[in-house]
Amino acid sequence: MISLLNAAQFNKNAPILYAVVAIILAVVVAQAVFFLVRAYRRGIRIGMSKAVLNKTMLRAAVFTVAPGVAILVGIVALSQKLGIPLPWLRLSVIGSFSYETIAANIFEGNVTTADIYVTVSLVMTCGMLVSMFLPLITGKKIQRGLMYIRQRDKKWGEIFMNALFLGMISAFLGYVFGGVGEGGSGWIPVLVFFVSAIVMALCGLLLKVTKWRWINDYALPLCIIIGMISAVPITMLLG
Repeated sequence: MISLLNAAQFNKNAPILYAVVAIILAVVVAQAVFFLVRAYRRGIRIGMSKAVLNKTMLRAAVFTVAPGVAILVGIVALSQKLGIPLPWLRLSVIGSFSYETIAANIFEGNVTTADIYVTVSLVMTCGMLVSMFLPLITGKKIQRGLMYIRQRDKKWGEIFMNALFLGMISAFLGYVFGGVGEGGSGWIPVLVFFVSAIVMALCGLLLKVTKWRWINDYALPLCIIIGMISAVPITMLLG
């Protein structure tokens, strides 16, 4: 099957791919609408006013704009290599921009053949499936262990959680700094990383000074956008 696709003109933006992705996302949206309607009706039955429910829905819709911007930026960033349908599907359902970027870069250059496209898709899908099913097996045990640590010593419980988070971040730092020895181009992701980190630090400082809670929701997409913009002059400077 793949060889036949390779023999023909492979198109990572083929209409059939858009159709498949649209059907999948339509099912996901239908599920969201189904549970939204049921939750709204349930709220009415237990005595909640329509004004409160409508206000809650409106505020939730507004705060989804920030994650939506981050998703849109991720789709644009990956579209050159993978086309639009695959990043659109992955980042709209269960994907992560940082993870998808690593999976997309397992092959150098753009994806031009069906076998490379399928390989990248499988890496993205199979790797992410672990995060779906592993919590069913180990989730309760991990949660009980964390609760036990927090109950014995709250301070050490917080330190342990921060250590887990930093360990996860370290895995991506290796990807950022891995090309430093390759010359000027190897410093491009490092400098972009520092620009994004500075923007995030400024957002945190602004939040602390102004107490504007909406900054929490818009800090990430702002860092992504400014980081991508900074990559242009940095690349022109370092080549």
